[in-house]
Amino acid sequence: MSSENLPQSPERAESPEQQRRKPRVAVVFGGRSSEHGISVVTAGAVLKAIDRTVYDVLPIGITTDGRWALTADEPERMAITDRRTPDVGRLVESEDGTVALSVDPASREVLYSEPGAVPKALGGVDVVFPVLHGPYGEDGTLQGLLELSGVPYVGAGVLASAVGQDKEYMKRVFRSFGLPVGPYLVVRPREWDRDPAAARERIVDFAGEHGWPLFVKPARGGSSVGITKVDGLAGLDEAIEEARRHDPKFLVESLLRGREIECGVLEFEDGPRASVPAEIPPVTAHEFYDFEAKYIDSAPGLVPAPLTEEQTAEVQRLAVAAFEAVSCEGLVRADFFLTEDGDFVINEINTLPGFTPISMYPRMWQESGVDYPELVDRLIQAALNRTTGLR
Repeated sequence: MSSENLPQSPERAESPEQQRRKPRVAVVFGGRSSEHGISVVTAGAVLKAIDRTVYDVLPIGITTDGRWALTADEPERMAITDRRTPDVGRLVESEDGTVALSVDPASREVLYSEPGAVPKALGGVDVVFPVLHGPYGEDGTLQGLLELSGVPYVGAGVLASAVGQDKEYMKRVFRSFGLPVGPYLVVRPREWDRDPAAARERIVDFAGEHGWPLFVKPARGGSSVGITKVDGLAGLDEAIEEARRHDPKFLVESLLRGREIECGVLEFEDGPRASVPAEIPPVTAHEFYDFEAKYIDSAPGLVPAPLTEEQTAEVQRLAVAAFEAVSCEGLVRADFFLTEDGDFVINEINTLPGFTPISMYPRMWQESGVDYPELVDRLIQAALNRTTGLR
């Protein structure tokens, strides 16, 4: 995109017409995590759903190497095709142009620059809709930047985003609030680097106490990327290597036998409410509900979940309690196991859950009476009505 074709910054002294302008939403997607492709798919769905008669939209993609760039506003190019996820690099308007947010809270300006050219102001944004999954986006890093820039944004704040991304501290917070958490073990980077044999022995002891199989997973990942189900000692080292490929800190969890239940939480004017829950049935073509089952093969979920009224009320209560425990804002998907003993155990929350057309979070709210466009609108309006800073 040449600098001559870029939108120009509005005058600071706004005319009545400018005062009546539509709120401007920057949809930020892509990013440096292993969930880059799913973030692009999510962005396509969000861009398609935003009502252009109500909002102006500015799509900003972050490449896998971290460059912020203007991208085409073409949601149809952001879908999974031939079992492959899309990439921001194929959507950028310029191979060299970069986008940056001003850190002056008084301006909220978006700046565009190309090598050897004077940076251009593209005007301010009123709210950011971040659809980044995983580290460098969902974990509080982007939220911190937006707080510095004074730009309101959809979803959880810095602390809640960080806690919601780190499964160790998420579980610690849940336990401190009396929420039921399954057995787990954490191996931190220094522990593994100092004495991997001792760390491995700790895992073997954990298996001796809780039994095989185990799940080995990155501590700060999502979309089931890097998770391995381990049936015995033979597969343990390979599973650890796979988890550490995505995060030097990893978790080991015991298998909880029962049903996988999910529940969405959405912030309304009177506070957070829970959706009807959903159930993830066993996926026969996969070891568990992994990345390919979720996004490539589109394993179906049951919405609503076939639960009793009492079970539905209980999982909804726990979902809202998890939302409040982590001080979340906007939205959360809470994932549970309903054990064979009839108890709910919380596995994790996602502060920026999958938001593709087939994702469980929007499907649960669709069944609860909030369709996808209304869901997107509610999240934007909630963000516009919040301030940045301490709240």
